[in-house]
Amino acid sequence: MTRAEHTEIACSIARSADVIGDAWTPLILRDVHLGIDTFNELVRDLGISRALLTARLRTLVAGGILHEQPYQERPVRRRYLLTEAGSELIPVLVALMRWGDRWRSPDGAPLVFTHDCGAQLETAVVCIACGDAAHPGTLHPAAGPGGRSGPGTRVIAERLALVPEFAPQPEETP
Repeated sequence: MTRAEHTEIACSIARSADVIGDAWTPLILRDVHLGIDTFNELVRDLGISRALLTARLRTLVAGGILHEQPYQERPVRRRYLLTEAGSELIPVLVALMRWGDRWRSPDGAPLVFTHDCGAQLETAVVCIACGDAAHPGTLHPAAGPGGRSGPGTRVIAERLALVPEFAPQPEETP
């Protein structure tokens, strides 16, 4: 069974899920970040089938999340490294990990990260303007420049249009 693609959905979560939205991808990215970056090491660490890992690595390379770097000529062997886009996913994965530590790890965190300052890393989404932590009650949706009504966003677009301050504004003519 092939997974549906979400490229036509005007939603950054849907489009991100096209590249990173399967159960193996966060684990592959975690491992590559931790230096487990060759095909055989990834197979050994994750216990993933070679065919499935090949498919996931192709998707991540094609999606600009990983790039390949040859490290042996005969036979050709490649190391997988994070691109800039892939590196920007690491804090997202750390936030997901911390959620899992809290809600899915009864024996405690299996892995912890420390910051350069030496403190154990915690994660938070903060407002860039005031520095306050974001919580569900402090988040207010607004239509963005790429927003539109369509598959996957019809009801959201309708609801945003009902709230005057969130409705898309007509472009001004000079």
